[in-house]
Amino acid sequence: MVLQDLGRRINAAVTDLTRSPTLSEKAFDGMIKEISNALVEADVNIRLVSTLRKQIKSSVKFSELPAHANKKRIIQKAVFDALVDIVNPHQTPYQPKKGKSNVIMFVGLQGAGKTTTCTKLARWYQARGFKTCLVCADTFRAGAFDQLKQNAIKAKIPYYGSLTQTDPVVVARDGVEKFKKERFEIIIVDTSGRHHQEDALFAEMVEIQGAVRPQQTVMVLDASIGQAAEAQSRAFKETADFGAIIITKTDGAAAGGGAISAVAATHTPIVFIGTGEHLLDLEKFNPQSFVSKLLGMGDMQGLVERVQSLKLDQKETMKNITEGKFSVRDLRDQLQNIMKMGPLSKMAGMIPGLSGMMGDMNDDEGSLKLKRMIYICDSMTAKELDSDGKIFVEQPARMTRVARGSGTSVREVEELLTQQRMMSGMASKVKGNMKNMQKAQGAMGGANRQQQMAAAQKRMQAMGGGGAGGMPAGMDMSSIMKMMQGGGGAGGGGGMPDMSSLMGMLGGGGGGGKR
Repeated sequence: MVLQDLGRRINAAVTDLTRSPTLSEKAFDGMIKEISNALVEADVNIRLVSTLRKQIKSSVKFSELPAHANKKRIIQKAVFDALVDIVNPHQTPYQPKKGKSNVIMFVGLQGAGKTTTCTKLARWYQARGFKTCLVCADTFRAGAFDQLKQNAIKAKIPYYGSLTQTDPVVVARDGVEKFKKERFEIIIVDTSGRHHQEDALFAEMVEIQGAVRPQQTVMVLDASIGQAAEAQSRAFKETADFGAIIITKTDGAAAGGGAISAVAATHTPIVFIGTGEHLLDLEKFNPQSFVSKLLGMGDMQGLVERVQSLKLDQKETMKNITEGKFSVRDLRDQLQNIMKMGPLSKMAGMIPGLSGMMGDMNDDEGSLKLKRMIYICDSMTAKELDSDGKIFVEQPARMTRVARGSGTSVREVEELLTQQRMMSGMASKVKGNMKNMQKAQGAMGGANRQQQMAAAQKRMQAMGGGGAGGMPAGMDMSSIMKMMQGGGGAGGGGGMPDMSSLMGMLGGGGGGGKR
């Protein structure tokens, strides 16, 4: 993915400067030049790049920094803020409301991925508790309704369309009226596209808008068009007056940076970006999160949302952790949850520091390592799975048997058990922290109770940077990550000890490899 390459280049430029024994102004100028070159090569508008250069220089004012200043932190923040400013349109998009019908109409050129993105967005809202549906008002492209129908059936989303009615305005109006009567909350209307911006396309958009009266009109843009996105989005905005943009195909587009920055120049909010062909490959766009992930600093907010949308079962594991336990079975459950969360490359971008840990390992290699670890667990007896792992130390022959049964090596079994012991140690710390929290709460009283509670919560958040932290009983994984966000943040090295540690082992090159 070219956007990832852009992030690596920018990050490398900042890191090389901040690791230098002497932070000279000449080296600082060299860093800004390298960042600018990387952005221009990613097709970001030269005008925006020039603005970024000036913004970084004015923010840092290298020659005026006092000797005791943390120059590394100041430079990192200046680069981060300048990049955020490039992709931030400073506009708030429409927020659908539960309990009422929210009509969202899609517009854009043919080939941008409108129909697929309609289903992705419906699936995204459905996972968050909205009653969603799809209306196919694209009567121009042959096969459009069949494509939407197949996607909708796959995602288990109700749909409406017609193989006989050729007037898209009639289809859109009838579909929206039908779903409004059935009290659907998110009604997504897919419209026709053309290969070029034509009068017929714009006239049709205006007619459909008048018929369905959408609360939000979304323009879908292909990331590969680069800086042309600005002119295209302006032309559509003048006609359809859309309020949001979704950029597709960012997973392989050489001009992805150009498209995102060009759209931001129109002051229209980007609400989502498409990151692949799967129905789950749609990410909510937030300028801060986007830049944070681009620079390898993680996106804890996005990770929390992904965990919540998948509704992963964490109750038993969380219960064990708060009791100071973490069995081999708990480890296997966490591995299986990681597999459910999607490609490792996307997960790595969300967890601070993990993308660097993975190195050149691709999704297939990472997935294979995860599967081999699960095979090891599946080759254990129930007694072994529910143990703390000591049984293998006391009876090493068990490791040999498990390795043979899983088609792996004894070394891989040892590494998995080492990981489990480390996680178990974290769980023991959690139990200790829980006791301290309970004692602190029991000692609270009088007028300063609220202040003491606030201080205790801050201490819990701080724990996120170095360990499992003090987790209240019943807390699920998404809650843990929210708590840890306070300790790690966008640029911190904190994160989830359970998942980042597991994936760190994946990227460590350990294991017996392929047999």
